[in-house]
Formats: sequence, C-alpha cells, structure tokens
Amino acid sequence: MLNIHETPHLTRRQLLKIGGLGLGGLSLANLFAAKSAAAPLSSPSPLNGKSVIFLFQQGGPSQFETFDPKPDASSDIRTITGVTQTNVPGLYFGDTLEQLSRQADKLTIVRSFQTGNAAHNIRPIVGPESLDANIGSLVSRVLGPTNAVTSMPTNAVLFPQSVCSDVTRGSARGDITATGAIGPMHAPFLPGGTGQLLRNLRLNLTPDRFSDRQALLAQLGQAQRLLENETNMQDFDRNQRQAAEVLLNGRVADALDLSREDPRLVARYDTARFVPSHNWSHANRGRRGYYTGQAKSIGKLLLLARRLCEAGCGFVTIHADYEGVWDFHADGENLNVIDGMAAIGRSFDHAVSTFIGDVEARGMDDNILLICTGEMGRTPRINRNGGRDHWARLAPLMMYGAGMPRGRVIGQSTRDGGEPNSDPFNSSNLISTVLHTMFDMGQIRLRPALAQISRLGEPMPIGI
Repeated sequence: MLNIHETPHLTRRQLLKIGGLGLGGLSLANLFAAKSAAAPLSSPSPLNGKSVIFLFQQGGPSQFETFDPKPDASSDIRTITGVTQTNVPGLYFGDTLEQLSRQADKLTIVRSFQTGNAAHNIRPIVGPESLDANIGSLVSRVLGPTNAVTSMPTNAVLFPQSVCSDVTRGSARGDITATGAIGPMHAPFLPGGTGQLLRNLRLNLTPDRFSDRQALLAQLGQAQRLLENETNMQDFDRNQRQAAEVLLNGRVADALDLSREDPRLVARYDTARFVPSHNWSHANRGRRGYYTGQAKSIGKLLLLARRLCEAGCGFVTIHADYEGVWDFHADGENLNVIDGMAAIGRSFDHAVSTFIGDVEARGMDDNILLICTGEMGRTPRINRNGGRDHWARLAPLMMYGAGMPRGRVIGQSTRDGGEPNSDPFNSSNLISTVLHTMFDMGQIRLRPALAQISRLGEPMPIGI
C-alpha cells in the first residue's frame, strides 16, 4: 500500500496504487464500484437533502433524570437529582440538563418510546429492526457509499478516539459497524479508526498530528499534478480514477480537521471542563476512564459530526465506545444516579446545547436531524443503593431539527414513568423516522431494488 507520508516523490506507478487504498477496511476503488452498482437515483430524486446524527447513549439513560422527571411522583420514583423548569410552560427536565432546559422550545421529546430491550447491546442503532445493520448502512444502500456530489462517505461512525488521542478504546457490546443483510460494501467510515485509508494517508488528524498537515498537502498537490498531466490512463479504470480524485480533493481531510474551525467555536464545544473530579470508590475506579472519555470527547464529537454532515455525509453515529456510561446501578461497579449524572450528564447537556446553538446560527436547523437515545431506560423505582436498574418498557428519546416539531412532547408515560400511557413508539418507528426524514419514501417504493428499505419505512414515523 502507498503511504504518502513515506513517499517524498510520487511516481505514476505509485499514484495508481491510490485507487486501491481502503476506506474503513474496504478498497476505495471497490467502494465506487459498489456505488455504481447501487440502484440509480432516478428522477424525481428520492433525496430530501437532510442528514442524521445519531448520538447513541450506551448503557441506557434514565428517563427520570433527563426528560421525564415525574416531579409529582413519590420520592422513590421521581428524579433524585431535582427538576428544572424549561422555557416551555409546564415542561420539566431533570436539573442536570440546565442548558437544554433553556432550549426546550427547539426540541422534540418522546415520552412513549420503548426499545423492548433490557440488555446491554446496540439497539436501536443496530438490531433486528434495522436488518442487523447500522442504520447508516440503510442510508448507504439508497445513496451509495459516497455522496454523488461531494464524494464524502455516506455513512460514518465516530468514537472518542476520533477527537481525543489519549482516550483508550472501551468494551462496547455489539458491532456498531455491522452491515447485516445490507452487505459489507456499505460499512461505515471510521475516522480515527483502523481503516487502511486512515493509516496510509493519516487523515485521522489528532491534535499531535496537526503539524504534519502541510507536508501531507504538499504531497497531495504533487499527486494532483501528476494525475492531471497523465496522458495515458488505460491503467486507470473509472472507479480507480474517482477514488484517487476523492483523496486528492481534500474534502475528507478538511472535514476531519477541527483546526480549520474558529478556535472560539472549538472552545465552546470543548467539554473537558466537565471531566468528573469527585472521589472514586475503589470499585468504581476501574471505570473512571469510561466517564472521563465521555466527558472529554462528546462536545468535539458533535462538532466533528456537524462538519461531516456539512461536507456531505448522510448519517453519522456517535458512540461512547463504553458499555456502561449511562448504566447507573449503584452496584459497586457502576455509579449511582446522582454521581452518574454529574459525571456524564453535564457534558451531554453542554455538548448538545452548544450543537443546537451552532446549527441554528448556521441556518442548518432544517438540514440535520439529531437523535439522542440509548438501548433502554431505567427502572421506575430507585434501588436501595441509590441507583436505577435496566428497564425495557420505556426509554428517553430526544430529537432536534430537520422539520421535527419544536417545543413539543409526543406521547405520555404512566404516573410511575415505567410504561407508555399513549400509543407507544418503538425502534421500527424510529428507523422509519430516519428514512422519512432523509428520503421521499414514495420514490423509494417505486424502486424494486430497494424493497427492503421500503418495508422499513412503513411503520408510522414519529412526529412527521
């Protein structure tokens, strides 16, 4: 494989190797072949011009300490972190979400959402409802693996390591990059991950590698000139040439490079100030890195996700990469509810609030749908240690942007916050919401090659 950093002077032979570089483990030339094999975007186009960011809250966030605090319930049920009045009359959040409470008029809160799942896995982002594929792979199946206009990858997954070089990999359950019945050609792009493209071109621009950028650009410029001056291109098939041009146009590297943002905006997104500083019990000490990694990275991950969507990426999954981040059992291994919300709730509140302000200021609020949920919710009653345990029958769900109803609560929960008290929504409804947000499903249904995707769009979408 060609490594540009180790190749001071490119030859034509070396340039031809660019088309064989991998994107997230997939040959880049083969990726364009897959794009060509995808069902063509007929006229009228099924595209709605919108992107989705799925912030997956691994571990199962508590509905009581976030968006359904039940202030009038008994003390063993209602939130134990206190409540805060939002800027929507009569709507309360848990008091850790102080900043989001001032932006509630922009949010869609779903109080009758259930995953039907009480185990640590990665549903609903990957599960039987999504054909055992990352939801982004469904999007890739429709659009092709790359954006037809910008040549950006259509589907991406961001881990904390994408923005923080000193955060170690965790032990998340399940394969967040799974493609299931959709096929490996539609695997997500992994910035900062292990894809061959990132190893060879060093596009995972962690802070300690910013100084290499000028050398990389200089050599990419040399490669561009070589490609433009080449007169005998019989060795370059169409897919290889397109692959080379994607690497040489710099869009992927630019989108991943946070140094190209206004430093003041990067500072606003930075959540490192929320790294928990309280004393850790001996039992919790081993998991301290989980909470620290989440608190340090979540803001910049949302900024990076916004940049990828702005550059043409269709679906971005943000994953904490740790199975127990929102897992507040208070069982000696996991934090109790109060300490857990202090450890990660405040960084979540700040990051999402900053993202909303940024997107609104850019006039992109109708272009990006943000989804925040986990694989389950938490028990209605607080356990004897001050924690909440796994719960399948109700989970918090917050959405923002892309035409979702603003300042609205959809559905109701029972008095104890444990069950839907109105028509329930589930993972199939959420997947349908994504598809209806991004596509004209009427056009999708006219394309026999996309029959699988069409069926996934049949359940009632939420709030659309």
